[in-house]
Amino acid sequence: MAKILIVEDEKKMQEIIVEYMQRGGHTCFTADDGVDALLALKNNSMDLMILDIMMPHLDGFSVCKMAREISSLPIIMLTAKESEDDKLKGYDLGADDYMTKPFSPRVLLAKADALLRRSSILPSDTVSAGKISIIPASHKVFLEGQEITLTYKEYELLHFLMSNPGQIFSREQLLNRIWGYDFEGTTRTIDTHIKTLRQKLGNESRHIVTLIRSGYKFEVAYNDKR
Repeated sequence: MAKILIVEDEKKMQEIIVEYMQRGGHTCFTADDGVDALLALKNNSMDLMILDIMMPHLDGFSVCKMAREISSLPIIMLTAKESEDDKLKGYDLGADDYMTKPFSPRVLLAKADALLRRSSILPSDTVSAGKISIIPASHKVFLEGQEITLTYKEYELLHFLMSNPGQIFSREQLLNRIWGYDFEGTTRTIDTHIKTLRQKLGNESRHIVTLIRSGYKFEVAYNDKR
C-alpha cells in the first residue's frame, strides 16, 4: 500500500514497528539515525514517516524541521517523554501526530493508516477564497498564484476551514476532525497550527477569524468568493 520510513535507533523497536506496518500491507524503509533518514527522504518518495525523537547524530526535532523543507508527508513522532512542551515543539516543527513510549504497535498502525487515508482520500475540486487556492488532488496550496509549503496538518486544517466558510468550529471539534478522537495532545495544538498558518498566508490570514471562547472560522467577504 504505502511506503513508510521508520526512523528508530533501537533495533528491537525498529523491528517491531516494521513487523506491524508490514502486517498492514505497507512497504518499510528504515533509518538508524537522523542523517540516514534525511538521505532516504531525498532519494525516495515516501508516503509517511515514523520518527523517534532521541537519536544519535541528529535528533527527531531537527529531522522533522529539515524534512518539512523537502516534503509534506505525514509524520508521526515517537517520544519517551510525557512533556507537553516537547509535543508542542514537535507540532510547531511540522509533526502530525505523537506516540508516547511504551505504546501499542497496533495503535501506531491505526494512526498511520488514518493519516494515510486522510492524505489520499480527498475531494478533487479546487477550493479558492480571496488569493488562496487549494488543489486537493495534489495537496498544493497557492497564494497569489505562487505555491506555498504547508505541513500536512496545516494543509488539512486550512482545507477543512475553507471548505466550510462561515462555520464556527471549536478547538475540540477541529482536533477531532483533523487529528482524530484518539489524539494525545491538547487544544493548544490548534492555536499553534493557526499561528503558523497565519504567518504563511500573510495578509490573506485575515480570512481565519478567532472567536473568543468559541473557536475559529474561515470568513470570506462577498467580493472574495469565486
